[in-house]
Order: sequence, then structure tokens, then C-alpha cells
Amino acid sequence: MTIHSMQETPFAPSWPEPNQRLLQTELLPAPKLPLHDVLGPRLAKWVQDAAESKGAPADYVFAAVITTAAATIGNTRWAQIWPGWTEPLVIWTMSIGLPSAGKSPGIDAAIQPLRKAERLLRNTAKKELAEWSEKSEVARLIEQTWKEAAKAAIKSGDTPPDKPKGCNIGPAPHAPRLIVNDGTIERLGTILEHQPRGTLQMRDELAGWLEGMQRYAGGGTDRPFWLEAFGGRGFTVERIGREPLTIERLSISVLGGIQPARLKSLLFKTDDDGLLARFLPIWPDPAPVRRPEAWADETMMEGVLEKLLTLDFVVDEQAEAQPILMPFSEEACELMDKFRLTVQELECKADGLMLSFIGKLPGLTARIALLLALLDWASEGGEQSRSILDQHFRRAAHLVETYLLPMAQRAYADAATPKVESAARQLVGLIREQGWERFTSREVMKTGRKKLGTKSELDPALAMLEEGDCIRPVDPVVKAQGGRPPRLFIVNPALHSQLV
Repeated sequence: MTIHSMQETPFAPSWPEPNQRLLQTELLPAPKLPLHDVLGPRLAKWVQDAAESKGAPADYVFAAVITTAAATIGNTRWAQIWPGWTEPLVIWTMSIGLPSAGKSPGIDAAIQPLRKAERLLRNTAKKELAEWSEKSEVARLIEQTWKEAAKAAIKSGDTPPDKPKGCNIGPAPHAPRLIVNDGTIERLGTILEHQPRGTLQMRDELAGWLEGMQRYAGGGTDRPFWLEAFGGRGFTVERIGREPLTIERLSISVLGGIQPARLKSLLFKTDDDGLLARFLPIWPDPAPVRRPEAWADETMMEGVLEKLLTLDFVVDEQAEAQPILMPFSEEACELMDKFRLTVQELECKADGLMLSFIGKLPGLTARIALLLALLDWASEGGEQSRSILDQHFRRAAHLVETYLLPMAQRAYADAATPKVESAARQLVGLIREQGWERFTSREVMKTGRKKLGTKSELDPALAMLEEGDCIRPVDPVVKAQGGRPPRLFIVNPALHSQLV
């Protein structure tokens, strides 16, 4: 005989209204992408058509466009809000969805034109390398002849000849890498040594990459490298058996997809060092399943990237490549001041991962404003803007406030919720799933659910649900043979009727 049959549920003619906060077990609604408010008409239409042809939400295509464009511009342009505050054009986006959500097709819409641009550059570099190899062989023969002449002169007591200029033809041409799918820190460092513009790290599945950052024995980690890569700061790459390699501006944009369950696992497993908060999470509702009615003009995006690749550095007195700083106009600075006050108010109401994400919004908005200024020129034509105007910042702030921030709240909700409250919500979900009108603490722990599997985890969740008028404890009945019976709880019927 079970404890349920030993004691009937006490008569409860009425229950107070349960705490609605504890019943919120479903996702927040996905915000609508303000596509035509942010991008120029031609590029906005291309994103829309590309999404239609790929059967994917426009959100995924948009995320891929802004990330690939940022990586293509790279270190050639930085935003200067005012002296002492500059931001690199580095953007990390994370497309979230189930395997059938259309993440990969949406990303491919922007990646394919970038790969084509890379192929053209690499073909040119290949021809240059062939020419360099021929000159290198001649230079080697010249140097060999000079060495023999020098040895003979020294042997006969004569002055050795000067080394011919033809011995030095410079370094081998670099084959550009606009996209890197995988690579060690040492390999990426070598690429960026020859490619100060920066590059794009593209991962179809981000979860394995993020988890792999902790793979080294003895506590080593890749995380410091990637934290600096987001900020465009200098970094020294240690190389086994070779001299360390110092990168002046470590700038790598990141683009990839992840499934909701893997993201949820990462939210509670990764170190709280702000790495995850650097991503823009993009989690739209699925696109309707239908035959495409529009097709994107592939040459449109190819032309945009080709134009962005013409952006170059300024060379300083030491012949070093330096980013060209694009300053904020006075009107844009005033808007930034107001925006920072808004962010300050938001920070007072946030904690955990959301607090870290919100704290980065001013810098992120400056980066997006810079990107929009250059995308307008590359996609819509006209003169290239030499500064970031108020209209660029307004559009960037609109995107952040109405779309990117609500998306983060939707994606990072579990991490932003206090641990006990998260466990209490999970218990509400379990009660609904099992259809329990009453249950015991032992039954809950037997399910093996995360955050509810032990007494120390379960007790605070039970206490919160009791305080929130979601459940009531029933006085236990001691069994005839002795022993402590499991605790029995009855459920507020509203839990099964109110699905928030």
C-alpha cells in the first residue's frame, strides 16, 4: 500500500492565486527583426529574398550578413566614440534552433559569397607565389655564387664582394584566409601574423568548440585568447619549439549555430568569464514550410563583400599598418550619452549572464553603427562615410533595444534566473508533465531531473513553491512498522490550467 492510498488529500475548497513568476516555464516570444529599419533597401531585400530561397528565417541570414561583413572589414576601420574609447569591428553571433530550423542554410547565404571572394584572392596569391618561387630559385643561385666568391676572396686575402641585392626578394606571398573552420591558437596566430585585417571563425556547431576550450591537461585553456580576440587587443601566442608570436590586434569575428538543449547545458557549465555574453544570440521562430517564391541575386552580396575588401589600412611612420579611426559626430556622441544612461538603468535590474551582456551594449552598439555606415556605402552606393553619424547610431540602437536585447533575454533566461527559482520552475514543469495532483519528494528525486535529484537541491525548490502557493505539504502518517515516510504534497489545480 502506497502513502497515497494511506491518506486522502485534505479537503481544499479554495486556493490562492499561485505566483505567476514560478509558472513561466516556456520561452519568451521571439522579437521581430526590424530588417528594413536597420539595413538599406537593397541589402534588406537581399536578406529577405535569401531567407525565402533558403527556407530559413531572415534572422539567420541577417546574423550571417553582419558577422561576415564585420570580418571582411576587420581591422581596417575602428569606431572612435571619443578620444580614449575605440571599438574594433568584431561581432560574434550564435544562431539557435533545432536541426530543422534552417540555421545552416541561413548562414550559407552569406558564407558562400565570402568563400567565392576568398577563392579569387587565393587564386591571385597562388599566381604570385609561383612567380615568387621562380625568383626565389634565382635568388638562391645568386646567393650561392656570392658565397663562393666571398670564400675565395677571404682565402686569397682579398676583400669579399658585397652581397647582391638580388639575394633578398622578400617574404613569400600570403594566401588569404577569410574563413577558418577550425584551427589551433598557434595556427590562427600564424594566419593573423600575415593578415592584419583579421578573419572569421565559422563553426556549424558552436557547442563543441566552446566546450573544447577547456581540453588541455593541467588546466590550460583557449579562453584568454578568444576573450582578447573579441576586443581586438594585442596577444602573444606561445609556440612549441619556436619563438612566441605577438599579434598587435587580435581580431576574429565568430559565426555558428547551436541547438537549444546544448545552449542550456552550456549556460550552466561554462566559466563565468563573460565569453558567452559576447555572443549575440539569434533564436527566431521557425520559418513556414513552403516552396520559395523569391530568389536572391547572388551577385548582390558578392559585390558588397568585394567592395568591403577594398578598404585598407593607413601606414604609419614605422611602415606599420594601422586602422583608420572613424569618429562619432557630436550628435552621435550625444545619443551615446543617453544610451549609456539607459544601459545603466537596465544593469540595476539584471544579474549573472544578462548583466554581463547588458554591460557590453554601448560598445556593441558603436560597432554596429560603424558597420551600418560602411554597409550603406557598399550596398547602396554613394560616397564612403568618413565618420559615424547620428542616423547610423539611431539605427544601431534601435536594433539593440528592440531586437538584440529581447533575443538575449529569450536565449539566456535560464542563466539569468536565480538557481533556486530555476529549480522551482523545473519542478512546476515536471508536475505538469506527470499530471500530478499530489506527489512525494521521493517521486521527484526518482525522476533524476537536473537540479532536483538530491534533497539539498529539492528542498529549496519545494519551499519556494510552497511559499508561492503552488503546492501544500500534507502531514505525514507514520507507518506501522516505523520509519520516516516521504513528504507528500498536494498541487494547486491552477498549475494544470494556467500555462503561461
